[in-house]
Amino acid sequence: MTHNFRSALPFWMSLALVPLAVLAAWQGAWWWLAIPGFAWYMVTGLDLVLGLNKDNPDTETPLAQLFWYRAITVIWAPVQVLLIFGLIWYATRSGLSGWEKLGLFTGLGVASGTIGMVYAHELLHQRPAWERFLGDLLLASTLYSHFRTEHLLVHHAWVATPRDAVSARYNEGFHRFFWRVLKEGPQSAWRAESARLRRAGNAASDRRNPFWRYLVLQGTMLLLALLLGGWQGVLLFVWQAFIAVWQLELTNYVEHYGLTRKHLGDGKYEHVKPRHSWNAAHKASNWLLINLQRHSDHHYKPDRRFPLLQTYGEDEAPQLPFGYPAMTFVAMIPPLWRRRMNPRVRAWRRQFYPEIEDWGPYNRGDLPMPRNAL
Repeated sequence: MTHNFRSALPFWMSLALVPLAVLAAWQGAWWWLAIPGFAWYMVTGLDLVLGLNKDNPDTETPLAQLFWYRAITVIWAPVQVLLIFGLIWYATRSGLSGWEKLGLFTGLGVASGTIGMVYAHELLHQRPAWERFLGDLLLASTLYSHFRTEHLLVHHAWVATPRDAVSARYNEGFHRFFWRVLKEGPQSAWRAESARLRRAGNAASDRRNPFWRYLVLQGTMLLLALLLGGWQGVLLFVWQAFIAVWQLELTNYVEHYGLTRKHLGDGKYEHVKPRHSWNAAHKASNWLLINLQRHSDHHYKPDRRFPLLQTYGEDEAPQLPFGYPAMTFVAMIPPLWRRRMNPRVRAWRRQFYPEIEDWGPYNRGDLPMPRNAL
């Protein structure tokens, strides 16, 4: 597989959201719907037309050959920050009505959640400190900085166990899941950082606790919104952040819904396997989400760059009927979601764990917590 600008170009489709946001600000009215229209519906339509991509790239590809892939994740951070605060400045001085401003920042939240959060996720997993800092900037622009700690220290260690808040339980509707994660996620992240510092002989208040950095970055974002747009600017910024978090947690909900690692007894669970993530090989949505839908391989090799992520067949990992954009839409309608996904979860159980006869504890989420849970 050749890695050059031409092969990387489809992954740059996210930039189409920038002129759409500017157009929505300029025209007002219902033009903000063009943003979710592109991110959700057009991409899903392209998935139906373009089909699946089951090719696996060479994982030994040198980093230098991935320049144009990495570039889009790097430039998106300043693009998103400038777009958010530029539109705060413009909207609070324009003739847009209150409803038009709310619509505009709803669309902007869809962009910062669908794209910004996914790019932040990619950046936070990389070794260079400057890439992780760009990820921190993206998370701070959506007031969700604790996601870095929760994702790296908790989710990847305890995915598909009761310890992981963002592994959606079987039969748990999205709306119940969403409010539960908003409550449990920050608490889980704080406990993880406190335990890490405690193991090094430091207090939770130590300056090396990244929560201090999270506080400064998020405070700076709020102050900038206030300076550019007054209290209205702050409210618009917070609304955009809420929509972005809603988009992120919709994706989290889809990624592991109902999939549980086998309990081995004494609070122990099997190692993470490809079967513990929902995957989708749909071409266009993987372009938009930079291969996030190859999620099983991401859990296998968390620091693997997105162009090199591998896909798995149905014999190794469960597959979704549609890409994440379509599935997150379905997730917002719990009865429809359960009708679509619960039979798939039950089929997954029969395929991979025929020896488990009583799934009651897994359904209720009352299995023992891991012994070394924080």
